[in-house]
Order: sequence, then C-alpha cells, then structure tokens
Amino acid sequence: MANPTAAMLVIGDEILSGRTRDANMHHLAGRLTETGIDLKEVRVVADDAPAIVAALRVLSGSFDHVFTSGGIGPTHDDITADCVAQAFGAAIDVREDARALLAAHYDRQGMEFNAARMRMARIPEGATLIDNPVSVAPGFTLGNVHVMAGVPSVFTAMVESVLPKLTGGEPLLSQTIRITRGEGDIAEPLGLLAREYTTLTFGSYPFQKDGRYGANIVIRGTEQDKLFAACARLLELFGDDAA
Repeated sequence: MANPTAAMLVIGDEILSGRTRDANMHHLAGRLTETGIDLKEVRVVADDAPAIVAALRVLSGSFDHVFTSGGIGPTHDDITADCVAQAFGAAIDVREDARALLAAHYDRQGMEFNAARMRMARIPEGATLIDNPVSVAPGFTLGNVHVMAGVPSVFTAMVESVLPKLTGGEPLLSQTIRITRGEGDIAEPLGLLAREYTTLTFGSYPFQKDGRYGANIVIRGTEQDKLFAACARLLELFGDDAA
C-alpha cells in the first residue's frame, strides 16, 4: 500500500525576497520521511491572498496532507488563517479557547493582550487547534491542511504536535554510494539498475574534488532487502571507484 502523500506551502514575502532563509522545509521533509508520509511538492507564495487561496485549493485537493508555514502572527500581513478559511468556505472569528490561551499567556508575561495579539486567536470554524508549547499562540488543522507558524522553533514544536495524530506508512530508507567517476560514465549502468529495481528511487548528485569528478548516488525505498541488494550491485559495478 502506498504511503500517504503531503505538500508544503511556505508563505511570506521575506522568503521570496531572500531576506529570510527557510529552514522549515528541511525539517518537515526529514520528519515526514521518518513517519512514512511522502513529501511530494513544496510551493512558496507571497503574502498575497488570492495566490495563497489558489495554492491551498490545488494542494489540498491533490495530496493527503498540506502543511503551511508562516503568516499566522499579529501583524497586518499575517493573512494565512483568513486564506485557509476562504479556501474551505469557512467562517472565521476569535475563538474562545484560543483567546483564553493567549490571554493567560500575556497575563503571565505582564504584557497587554491588545487587539493585534487578539488576531492570533482568530480560527476558522470547524478547525482543531495545534498546540504551541514555545509561544502559546496556536496553529490549527482544517480539513487536511495543517497551519503552522514560520518561526523555526515554533514550527518544529507544532510539527511534533501534529505528527502523532497522523497515520503514516513505511519509513523511507536511504543509502548513499560515492562513485569517483563522471556522470557520463555512471548514467547507463545506473539507468539499468533503476529499471531493475522499480520500487526504489535513484538520485545522482555530482561533485568535483581535487580535480576529479564523481557523484553521490542516493538510493531510497521502503524495502530494506532490495535497498541493500541494489547497493551491493552498485558497489560491484564500479569496484574501487565506489564506496
């Protein structure tokens, strides 16, 4: 049975401008691999409501899960919650359980729970909250879309809150073979091996070091015996040039 599939939607002008380097995709991809959920697509969109809504509709209709990152803070450009509500045709307003969490948090901090901070308690109707043990302000799940913060420490914590509730498949295993030959020499035998082991994926990632060309061949799959067999064949094919 095939593993569940997922997509990620990264939201924010700061990512597209190069001002902020996204770390959340790397983290999510690793955790989904361990869980047995296949990350199939990642999109990055600006803080533009029509673009976000359109992307949400396409991704939520194409994959089992969609994870969003960014745009759920207190400022005017934090529009993700509204966009998710629009994509699903749901009403959105301040929700009492989210409001209570935030009010208690800011009271403990001795900070004013003002209108801007109240924005983070606006949750689409029918959503369930995602716990945020770092800064309290919750994410939420609506349908198959999991809405999370863009701050890496908060995103990471929210991922850990969500994943135990999802049904995964077989964890994806991976092995890397380093071959010190150019890709032109590797391509034909690697292609034959890929056609023989159809349940595995083979990736070739070239490098140049000390004047020599080579490639790291990454083999992935859920069946350990086939993975090890393919690695053994690759080592046999390229002899001393493979390790």
